[in-house]
Formats: sequence, structure tokens, C-alpha cells
Amino acid sequence: MDFNFNIEIPTIDILGTSNDCSQKPTIQDVRSVSHKLKNRHFCRRLLSEHQLESVVEWDFEDGASYHFLSQGDIDSFSFLKFILRQQSLEYLISSTWCMAEQDVLEFENYYNLGRIQKLDFYVGEIFPGTYCIEYSKLSKLVNRCGGRIAVFRNHSKVFVGFGSRFDFVIEGSANINTNPRCENTCITLDSNLANFYKDFYDGIVSFQRDFDGWKPSIITIKNRKNI
Repeated sequence: MDFNFNIEIPTIDILGTSNDCSQKPTIQDVRSVSHKLKNRHFCRRLLSEHQLESVVEWDFEDGASYHFLSQGDIDSFSFLKFILRQQSLEYLISSTWCMAEQDVLEFENYYNLGRIQKLDFYVGEIFPGTYCIEYSKLSKLVNRCGGRIAVFRNHSKVFVGFGSRFDFVIEGSANINTNPRCENTCITLDSNLANFYKDFYDGIVSFQRDFDGWKPSIITIKNRKNI
């Protein structure tokens, strides 16, 4: 898997450290990363969550991406639940600015049912203080499964899943909470893309030190003949 690290090297050494560029930077040094992907594209428009199953093929195509524009009561969790009805997940990364208490309870329910084995969450810097009830409940859940909550300057809305049938990435504009606004979402079935995101999030250092003993998940390599 190829990475393209776009790094701006400072001309002034403000911190008094070396500007030696011979060593590969750590993930904290990198301002942006990119992943090039060529695949088939499928586009759909949605008015509400009720339309999701009627416009999305149940049998996803490996390497394909599915693009959605929604206008109604549909959020990123709706797309994740559609996938969870198809397969269980060995590991799930969830990145969001915020989420509601009911969403935390939904994650807990899927974990209790064995549909998700391990969860890591990446949230915005206001989450522990502004959403203190959600943070407390989420902390209890991730402690049960050996995961973590990483708090940082985050505004990305991404799910990264490694499943029994396929690996995937869900990218979109919506947080894990329902609202009446127009939102865009893309589901891509690609293991390299999933690992690309995982490598980035694994390197995040949290503002909160509640999960300093956390270790990145080791994903089982699956032998899938087809989706």
C-alpha cells in the first residue's frame, strides 16, 4: 500500500530541534495523507432512512464505492446499521465530532449481541466536557472491549470496519446524530483503504489520558473468495 505524505518543512527551527529530513516522520508530524483508489462508482439519492434498503444493493461489489446524497432523517449510523445487518465486525473505528446518548446505547447493543467485537472512537475536543454523559457511557463500553476514546481536534466523520465478509470505509458529512439537513455519504469496499484509515487513526495521541494503556488492534487477514 502506497502512502503520499504531504509535509511542509519549516524554514525556522522554532523549537530548537533538528530539521533532519532523512528519517520518516511519525503520524503526529504529518499534516495530511492521501490514498489513491480506482473503482466503480454507484450514485443514489435518498429522502429518508426508510429509502435506504430500497435503493442499495444487498450484495456489495468488492472494490466499488456507493455515493449518496440524503435529504431527511438519515445519519451516518443508518449506513453502518445497514452493513451490520449483513455481517458482524471484528473491529470498528468511529470518528465523529459528537454523538447522542441513544447512539452510545446502540453501539452497546451491537457489542452485546456480538455483532461488533472491538470499538475505538475518535471525537472532537469538546466531547468530554459538552457531552459528559455520552463520554462516561462510551468510556465504560470501550473499556469492556479493550478499545479507546481518542479526543483531538477532530471534525472527520468516518467509519472503518473489518468484517466477516468484507472491509469497508464510510465517509460522509454527517455526525453520529440525526438531523434534517442534506448530507453526503460514500461507502467503499476496499481493504487497503480501510487499513489506510486505520494506520492514521492508530497514530492519534489523545488530549485525554484515560486510555494510555490502549494498544492498536491487529486485524486478522481473511481468505475471502468473493463478497
